Amino acid sequence: MKLTKVEFLLSAAKPVHYPAPDRPEVAFAGRSNVGKSSLLNALLNRRNIARVSRTPGRTQLINFFDINGTLYLVDLPGYGYAKVPVAVQRQWGPMMERYVRSRETLAAMVVLLDVRRDPNADDLQLLNALNAMEIAAIVVLTKCDKLSGSQSNTRRKEIANVLGCRAADLIAFSSQTRQGRGELWRAIADCLPSDPAPSEELPIVEEAVVEEPPSELDDHE
Repeated sequence: MKLTKVEFLLSAAKPVHYPAPDRPEVAFAGRSNVGKSSLLNALLNRRNIARVSRTPGRTQLINFFDINGTLYLVDLPGYGYAKVPVAVQRQWGPMMERYVRSRETLAAMVVLLDVRRDPNADDLQLLNALNAMEIAAIVVLTKCDKLSGSQSNTRRKEIANVLGCRAADLIAFSSQTRQGRGELWRAIADCLPSDPAPSEELPIVEEAVVEEPPSELDDHE
């Protein structure tokens, strides 16, 4: 299935503002500077569908993207940035819980980890919560282009040991080189009732309908 439509749909803080749960959706979560916006841009073959901000933790809303009219990709607020006010940090957990518990169509959550850093308490708490709720977690290691191939492989094994999984279960990703893009799409497709994922070799679809979110909803890289 080709990427014929990639559209920013809306931003929301409460379930009442979420779009109707009329299709499967996959959410993306990670620390505030893990490279989530860059990953989404690379995954969708778009330059600015997910804005990149210089201010960590700025986005405190949930952004929904309509993919081909058959799938939602959901950009969740980044977590763990120390300079964000404590009151704002405390909102993250309840917001996430409301989102997850209100979306029966949530097929999986892509959890992003910086390949150069060990998972912290927030990362582990999120993964444990997803496991408890029986929601599929796709773990992606971002910024792999920052390391050599051997260094990246070593870190992949080390992080797998921390998480108690196989290194092969972790997707090595680079927004710069597009490493891991096809593997991530396949992992997403495996979690869906049908396969809306574009094949890895598909070029950018120039005629696609693209609408970008407002700049005030930017996310930091």
